[in-house]
Amino acid sequence: MVSAEVKAEVKSGAAADQRQDRLLDIVVEILETQGYDAVQLREVARRARTSLATIYKRYPTRDSLIVAALERWMDENRFAGLATQTHEPNESIYDGLMRVFRTIFEPWERHPDMLRAYHRARSAPGGHRLVDRGLDAVIPATMAVLADAEADLVEELPPIVSNLAYGLVARFTAGEIDITEILPILDRALFRLTVNAGTG
Repeated sequence: MVSAEVKAEVKSGAAADQRQDRLLDIVVEILETQGYDAVQLREVARRARTSLATIYKRYPTRDSLIVAALERWMDENRFAGLATQTHEPNESIYDGLMRVFRTIFEPWERHPDMLRAYHRARSAPGGHRLVDRGLDAVIPATMAVLADAEADLVEELPPIVSNLAYGLVARFTAGEIDITEILPILDRALFRLTVNAGTG
């Protein structure tokens, strides 16, 4: 028989999880509709019908709350798609890498303010978590595509492509290119980099 204390503790934990989810939902909504600077803890607390003290118990800073919201959004909208992908034996390196990049960038094309927020948050305190989480999801998918590639290509291609992708994101956030230009530029670059790529 479960004691009343245990039931109360479970109920309290479930309520805390719901409050936390609600906080992250609100932050994502603000990021998508009003932008990074509009995420103010007082406004988040007001919308969540909670206190600032409750928010600070879970997230010591505004940056940590924004990073947590972005992590969850990315898990649901970008990385979930990578986890279910498989590399087919007859798929070319180019096709496989473009499949990975489409999975990463198409959600951002639909939600450009989330890409702006990601770019800004990754430079904020705790932003390394976004980078680490991204690498944890992207590297296995990329390495599956490169599993049969020549050793030189496996060593050289990932840093070239990741630097290109990061540079394109920076150009987008600076207003130099449109978000819909990122995938076509990556497409052309990957084609040129892999057109003569053989397997090892």
